[in-house]
Amino acid sequence: MDIETTRRRLLEATLNHVPFDGWSATALKRAAGDLGLDGAAAVNAFPGGVSELIAFHSAEADRRMLDALPPLDLPAMRIRDRIAAVVRLRLEQNAEHREAIRRALAYLALPQNGPLALTCLYRTVDAMWYAAGDTSTDYNFYTKRLLLSGVYSSTLLFWLNDDSEGSAETWAFLSRRIDEVLKVGGNLGKGVKTLLDLPDRLFRFRPGGMRR
Repeated sequence: MDIETTRRRLLEATLNHVPFDGWSATALKRAAGDLGLDGAAAVNAFPGGVSELIAFHSAEADRRMLDALPPLDLPAMRIRDRIAAVVRLRLEQNAEHREAIRRALAYLALPQNGPLALTCLYRTVDAMWYAAGDTSTDYNFYTKRLLLSGVYSSTLLFWLNDDSEGSAETWAFLSRRIDEVLKVGGNLGKGVKTLLDLPDRLFRFRPGGMRR
């Protein structure tokens, strides 16, 4: 069994233990036992420990999301509908493991895990925009990802506590968030463009080490 297969099998087995043991070495060790692996195999698969395991979980969710997109026929949709469909797909694919996601967010909320949280979020919204057909390379590249980060994060938190039939309230919430960012997105994009177009001389170091 190659290392990537081992990592995926360990992740799936670990998810069954996270609701009871959290994202922890204990959960990973028990997952290894479920698969008939020893503790050394688990450590070799995730030498970075819990942080690496959570990062892998996020990356796997992104991969599965992208793999499942073709039947949705995104090119036939409006951009706002593409984004809504991609966000909804990612959440629905992980509905079975809401508690694991809740605990992952609690782990990522710790100050020392801030960089990992931002990395996972950026990779997800970047994958979503490319799936939606975004090819921008100018200031729009940054504003789109910034805005979607807010939409996705708030929708994820809402979804975790939504007990409505078929998560209907979450999808309505998502639609409202997209409507809101469409209203402010144009002005934000212009603001970012203005900042990026400022002459380089304004950002040079001044005497005394101050940066203006």
